Amino acid sequence: MAMTAAIDSTRPVATLINVFTVPPDRQQELLSLLAHATETTMKHQPGFLCANFHASADGQRVINYAQWESEDHYWAMRANPEAQVHMDEAATIATDVQPRLFTVASHHHRP
Repeated sequence: MAMTAAIDSTRPVATLINVFTVPPDRQQELLSLLAHATETTMKHQPGFLCANFHASADGQRVINYAQWESEDHYWAMRANPEAQVHMDEAATIATDVQPRLFTVASHHHRP
């Protein structure tokens, strides 16, 4: 069964929101790199739930919205040398990288 992002304040997951600033002519390159890294490495890490990539209309940002079973799983991935290779490569494309962990404080949806 494929796991999709579920925004739910009762679900105890660690949510990564990583904002990459990129030159517009390299946005697609970064998106391709992130998708490849996720398929080959990240989704095989313990605790990985899902990753979603968003491209800004102006070409200057890429947002990674990912979920991990726990903060410990996220930090273990960050320490993994195989994952680090991909993160380092993304940092050579982006001019700024701002990863932050979040918990869902509330969620609202149309009935």
